[in-house]
Amino acid sequence: MALALLLMIVVGGMVYIRLAPSNPARWHVAPELSGGSAWAFFPPGADAVIAGKGRATAAVTVPSKSPVDVLSDLDEIALNTARTVQLAGSPEEGMITWITRSRIFGFPDYTTATARDDGSATALILHARLRFGRGDHGVNAARLRDWLGQLTAR
Repeated sequence: MALALLLMIVVGGMVYIRLAPSNPARWHVAPELSGGSAWAFFPPGADAVIAGKGRATAAVTVPSKSPVDVLSDLDEIALNTARTVQLAGSPEEGMITWITRSRIFGFPDYTTATARDDGSATALILHARLRFGRGDHGVNAARLRDWLGQLTAR
């Protein structure tokens, strides 16, 4: 009886993780670090990835492209990533959020990208974070590095 109850709890948790709604008002927000805007931590021209505790934030400057073009390219890259769908936003809005689910358990990770014009280049900030758990074993940082690598290769 106890084993059956435990199994029902585990299965119920798995179903909840897979079917829990994703509220755009909660997840489609501009990246912030330590209570301040990510733009303050990553001034234009700075290329970096900061990762830890299920979160990763990256910044890059993309020369000779408009924010709409950069976000359009990134949207195509993201949507070609396995188990990734768009939650909210558009290139024209200047911000997009995607959900990428883990292969086996379907844990959702949320990645938000914002872009702004910086003269002859576009400053891009990506912020990836998990919804459930405490750590992601570097998955979010690896995804950001992969997406940025594909973006800069274009």
